[in-house]
Amino acid sequence: MSRVNKASKNIMFGYLGIIITGPLGMVLRSVFIHHLGDTLTGVNDLYTIILSVLSMAELGIGTALTFSLYAPVAHQRTEKIKSYMRLYKKAYITIGIVVAVIGTAISPFLPYLVNVPEGVADISVRDLTLYYFIFLFNTVSTYFVAYKFSLVNAEQKNYIHSNIITITRIITVVIQLLVIVITKNFYWYLLSAAFVELTQKIFANYYLNRMYPYLKEKNVEKLTKEETQVIITKTKALVLTKVGDVMRIQTGGMIVSAFINVRLLAFIGSYNMIIDFVSRFVDIIFNNVISSFGNLIATETKEKQFLLFRVYRFFACWIYGFFAVVFFVLLSPFISIWLGAERVLSVTVVALMVTDFYFKGDRVVLFNFKTAAGVFEPDRYLPLIQGILNVVIALSLVKHLGLVGVFIGTLVSGLLANFIRPRIIYRICFERKASGFYIDWFKYLIVTAGLLMICLFIGGFILSKLNILTFILMGLIITLIFNGIFILLFRRSEEFCYLWELIKSWFYERRKIDD
Repeated sequence: MSRVNKASKNIMFGYLGIIITGPLGMVLRSVFIHHLGDTLTGVNDLYTIILSVLSMAELGIGTALTFSLYAPVAHQRTEKIKSYMRLYKKAYITIGIVVAVIGTAISPFLPYLVNVPEGVADISVRDLTLYYFIFLFNTVSTYFVAYKFSLVNAEQKNYIHSNIITITRIITVVIQLLVIVITKNFYWYLLSAAFVELTQKIFANYYLNRMYPYLKEKNVEKLTKEETQVIITKTKALVLTKVGDVMRIQTGGMIVSAFINVRLLAFIGSYNMIIDFVSRFVDIIFNNVISSFGNLIATETKEKQFLLFRVYRFFACWIYGFFAVVFFVLLSPFISIWLGAERVLSVTVVALMVTDFYFKGDRVVLFNFKTAAGVFEPDRYLPLIQGILNVVIALSLVKHLGLVGVFIGTLVSGLLANFIRPRIIYRICFERKASGFYIDWFKYLIVTAGLLMICLFIGGFILSKLNILTFILMGLIITLIFNGIFILLFRRSEEFCYLWELIKSWFYERRKIDD
C-alpha cells in the first residue's frame, strides 16, 4: 500500500472517530455542567491538566524510539524491531512508576491549586485528593500498554489506535451519561470511566500481542552502543522540548485555577473543547503523515522532500486560516447558544486564543517535519525558553489583566517558534535559506486577515439576532467566502496544483479499489 493510501486510511478512520466522539463529548459536558455544576467541571479540567503535566515524565522517549523504528519497519528487519521494542517496554514501565511516585508526592498541594469562587460550597480536601488519585490511576496504567502502539504508528497503521480509542470513548461516554443522570455523583462518574479504560488497556494488550506475536519472544538481541546512543542523544534533546511544551501549554490553566478561580477554568474548558475538537479534526491530516514523512525522508531526494513540505505547509495555512476565521466570528455565539451567554468570555480573550490557534498551523508543520526527520538537537532549548517566557508573562500579568494576561503569555511564547524554527528546518533539512518561508508566512497572514475583516463585517449584520438559523447561515457564508477567495488567489501556485493533483489521484485510486 502506498504512503498516500496509508495516510488516507489513517485520516479516514481518524475523522470517523472525531465525528463520533466530538459531539458525544459536548453532550457529556452539557449534562455534567447541568447536574454537577461549573466548579466540579473546573476541577475535572484542572486534574486533566495536572496529569498532562505529569506525563512530562515521558520526556520524549516515545518520539525518539518511534523515529528509530521507521527504518527497521521500512526494511522489514524484525529482529531489530524486537530490540527497539524491548527497550521501549522497559522505558515505559519505568516511566509509569515515576509518574505514580511523583503524582502521589504532589497530592498534598492540591488545595493550593483549587481556588473556589465566593458563594460556592467548598470541596473538602479528602474529596479533592480521592478525585485526583482516580485520575492518576488512569494515567499510570496507560504506560504499560502505550509503548506497543509505537510499532503500529511506525507501520503507518495509526487507524488501529484511532479505532480502539473511538470505541472506548463511545462506551465511556454512554456509561458516564447514565451515571451522572442516575447518581449525580462525581465519584461514580470517575470510577465508571476508570473501569472502561482499564478494560480497554487489557484488550489492547491482548490484540497487539496477537498482531505482533514476535514481541513476546524471549530471544531478543541487544541494541548496539551506537544505536542506543542515538536514542539517548535524541531523548536528551527532546527532554527540553517536552518540559518547555508543558510549561507553555499546560501551566496557564493551573495559573487561572490558583490565582483567579477554578470556575473560570470551566468556561475556558468549554472554549477549548470546541477548539480542540476542530484541532483534532485538522491535526488528523497533519499528524497522520508523520510516519509517511519518515518513510519519505528515508527514501526520497531533498528536492522531493522540499516540494512536499511546501504543499504540506500551504494546506496547513489554508485549513488553519479558515478555522481561525470561523472561530473568531462564531465561537462565542456558539458558546452562548450551547451553554448560555453567562459563560461567554471577553472578545479580547477569544481573539488571543484564536490568534494562537492560527499560528499553531505553522508550528504543527515545522514540528512534525523535524520529528519525522529526527532533527531534535538544534532547537532543543527553544521550547524551554518558550515555557519560561510563558510562565513569567502569565504570572506577571494575571494580577493586573486577569485572564487576558495569561493568554498574552501563551501567544507571545508560541510565536518564538514561528520565527526561529523555520531557519533551523530549512538549513538542516533542505540546505536552503528560510526567507521564502517568511515571505509566504506574510502572504498567507495578509490574505487570512483580509478575509476575516470581510466575514466580521457581514457577521455584524447576520448575527445581530442570534439564533440557530443565523448561526448556520453565517457558517455557510464564511465557508463560501473564505475558501472561494483563497482558491481564486492561489489556484495557479505550485503548491495548490500539486495538492489538487494529489487529491485527484487519491480519488482515482479509491475508485479503482471500489471497482
